Amino acid sequence: MPRYSITIEYDGTPFVGWQIQRDSATVQGAIVSAIQKFSGETVKVQGAGRTDAGVHACGQVAHFDLRREWNPYRVGEAINYHLRPAPVGILECRRVPDRFDARFSATKRHYLYRILCRRAPAALERNRVWRVSTPLDTNTMHDAAQVLIGQHDFTTFRAAACQALSPIKTLDSLNVFERCGETHIEASARSFLHNQVRSLAGSLKAVGAGKWSKADLKHALDKADRSACASVAPACGLYLMSIDYPETALN
Repeated sequence: MPRYSITIEYDGTPFVGWQIQRDSATVQGAIVSAIQKFSGETVKVQGAGRTDAGVHACGQVAHFDLRREWNPYRVGEAINYHLRPAPVGILECRRVPDRFDARFSATKRHYLYRILCRRAPAALERNRVWRVSTPLDTNTMHDAAQVLIGQHDFTTFRAAACQALSPIKTLDSLNVFERCGETHIEASARSFLHNQVRSLAGSLKAVGAGKWSKADLKHALDKADRSACASVAPACGLYLMSIDYPETALN
């Protein structure tokens, strides 16, 4: 059966998350429905990662199999047609080898967290940024963030309901910088725990606001206790930006 990979952009605001749930609007469910409408097939769409309710994506990746061979460009166009008016877009569709797996072939995932620092409400970016009313020290945040780089037990920064077999993860990079009046947090790793990026963003915000020090952040990490985490950042500021794959998986 021919296998196809799609790169997906979506606004997570109206969805309860990526994964299909009974009687609820999900990104995965919208794509499955769109594929069924043009192909007549009910397929399994496997995503690279599960995003929570309200989380957005600029480069989510998924794969699925169809019984017959289709032109990948036409597949992408047909899915987009049947997705309307849901805020989901297929940016690219390509034919991939049967061995390609959107989740397990991935070598790195890249996330962005956006914080808008101003007193006025986010009228145009509502549900797309975390608006905080006080300025944040991005240089201090970035410096503190470096204690989290590498392999650690990230129990403090995982959701209580996280289903990962181990809290040990390797964080490849964590950068904090200012861009156009916003504080941006970029995180990259092969894989993340449930709510890990939002938990890190919330704790780094505490550093930037002067409520935590670099030592406090390191202590929270070392404690390996969920209760040591600062308030978790809201879902609206989080974006799955892109997924890396080796060329051998794609060709």
